[in-house]
Amino acid sequence: MNRKEIFHEFSKSKIGLAGIGILGMLFALSVIAVITIPVDTFKEWNDPSSWINYPKTSQPAWINYFSSEKIPEHKILTNPQTSSQTTGEISIISQYYVIDYSYDGFPSDFIFEYSAQYSGAPLLKMLVTRPDGLKIDLMSRSLPQSDSFIYSEQIFSTDDSVKKNLRKNSNNFVFPIDLLSAEDVVFSETGQNKILKGKYVFQVNFYNVDSIVDIKSSKLILGGKVYGIIGTDELRRDLAVGLLWGTPLALFIGIAVAIGSVVIGLIYGVYAGYKGKKTDEALMRFNDVIYALPALPLLIILAVTIGNSIFLIVGFLVIFGWVGVAKVSRSMAIQIKTLQYIESAKIMGQKDIKIIFKHILPQLLPYTFASIAISVPAAITTEAGLSFLGLGDPTFPTWGQILHDANSFGAAARGLWWWILPPGIMIAITGLAFVFIGSAMDKIANPRLKR
Repeated sequence: MNRKEIFHEFSKSKIGLAGIGILGMLFALSVIAVITIPVDTFKEWNDPSSWINYPKTSQPAWINYFSSEKIPEHKILTNPQTSSQTTGEISIISQYYVIDYSYDGFPSDFIFEYSAQYSGAPLLKMLVTRPDGLKIDLMSRSLPQSDSFIYSEQIFSTDDSVKKNLRKNSNNFVFPIDLLSAEDVVFSETGQNKILKGKYVFQVNFYNVDSIVDIKSSKLILGGKVYGIIGTDELRRDLAVGLLWGTPLALFIGIAVAIGSVVIGLIYGVYAGYKGKKTDEALMRFNDVIYALPALPLLIILAVTIGNSIFLIVGFLVIFGWVGVAKVSRSMAIQIKTLQYIESAKIMGQKDIKIIFKHILPQLLPYTFASIAISVPAAITTEAGLSFLGLGDPTFPTWGQILHDANSFGAAARGLWWWILPPGIMIAITGLAFVFIGSAMDKIANPRLKR
């Protein structure tokens, strides 16, 4: 059966086409991950400082669509409106962050983070305009004297200077401000301790004499309890990033292991079956030795003693994955080598290698494709199992590594379902896609299954 016939038969299989559709979506997710998420994420994944601005163990933002009360969403605003003006010798740089607050709970905090280059000692002033028109001065401070160096700072809502400025507005509120946090005061109605919904404008002004403050970067962080598509984990990491990057990593591991083990097993088994006699006996005894070895305990030992690099794990999985394919391909080669055209090729003086690669292996293409498809889920789940046991490569955000971290922090006992279900579902969907494809190819390789 040639390739055209294989593809023609495969196109008739609904379950095979369903598998191709799922696989296409997984490849699309992989492309999105590669294009939209920087490769440096691998270095940052286990660096706590890279995720300090994110909330801890927050739920996905979409749960607000199914909740009677809207939970405050964690927002990281990085694109403020900027304006500048000069009055005499004084230059003013202003940044505005507009927030449409429509949640039923108070934010957990707010943080302004910036990096600026300046000379002299500029004045920084931060204020907020509420939906009711009340303007509150949050803080004013002079920055350190500088001869044009870059200064970075984080201003928290818990700063003493913020609390002092809020006390100046105590006459606007009927409740004692000292008993509340800064964010509770800013987002409360003046008549009662109740959420004031609407548009808030946070304004940050930089005043300087004779020179302009060059703001390199700035962001306003409004703390909340829900964030992103999938939420965050105990280390504040955005799980959507890990889940997306886990897709190309899972496909790489599965396909690389499947192709490597199937190709090695196919050539090994066909060569043994074609040569026969002592060569076949010696090769099959070695195959039996490898087949009898306990794969998982040896993989654990190898990962602990040699290393747990993702590339080493792929190599280990290939070493233990080819033996089953070799047994089946050997039995097929024994049958094929008795056919008349193989005998004719021998009489014509063709070399054994040419006969194997030109006349025998092409006959095993349906079985090859089926074996590759069926081997992929096993490779992905094995790597996930090793990572779950803490023996995977921690520098790569694989689905197994995410599940390992969830288990380490007791996510199941704490009810953090968004940390457990998404990677588990992705492993199941990926495995299902290749099982569908493998089942369709198996029917082509074994026509008796069609009946």
